[in-house]
Amino acid sequence: MCKKLLYCFSAGEKLLWGGSVLLIAASFFLFGRRNYLTLIASFIGITSLLYNAKGNPFGQLLMVLFSLLYGLISYTFSYYGEMATYLFMTAPMSAFALFSWLKNPYGENRAEVEIAQLQKRDIRQMLLLTAAVTLLFYFILRALHTPNLLLSTLSVATSFLAVYLTYKRSVLFALAYAANDLVLIALWALAALCERSYLSVLTCFILFFINDFYTFISWRRICRRQRAETP
Repeated sequence: MCKKLLYCFSAGEKLLWGGSVLLIAASFFLFGRRNYLTLIASFIGITSLLYNAKGNPFGQLLMVLFSLLYGLISYTFSYYGEMATYLFMTAPMSAFALFSWLKNPYGENRAEVEIAQLQKRDIRQMLLLTAAVTLLFYFILRALHTPNLLLSTLSVATSFLAVYLTYKRSVLFALAYAANDLVLIALWALAALCERSYLSVLTCFILFFINDFYTFISWRRICRRQRAETP
């Protein structure tokens, strides 16, 4: 049981977090020193992923805060899709996911969520909702003259999949976030071509991809353990 937030990680996980923080800080001071909000958001985001990898609800609380900050950062580059997605979808759905994780602990361990398996009705609902949300946002983003419209719309789709799967406590949520990271890497690479300071945001999402992929591996391991321990 993780009795304290700071003492539930392995040496490898601490190394992954420390290396990510150092690389984020280095890229910020090399490329993006004018916007400290970016640095703060990146630190919060990478820390949330570490807790998510352990199935700890504290990660979802940090994700709500990250979503709010990232929405503001996106606004500065007129990425209205990212802004709207994180402020009005990812942040509130992360709050719902936090409630779901707190409501479904694994046994007596309040610091670890019980992993669930998707049902067929969940998959149907997920696909229908994702299609509807993506279509709605496409027309909204087009009306707002959002840069890189198709990539921004794809980001909406992958973001919704990720938060839905997080709410459902599915192992696949981390893969959906990793897919979203790849879209964001492309978006911020394009932004960095126009403004060098956004290289720090690009570095952040490259590291997010690595951490999200580790989260998937970690959740598969946790899932096997939970199933083995279930009578």
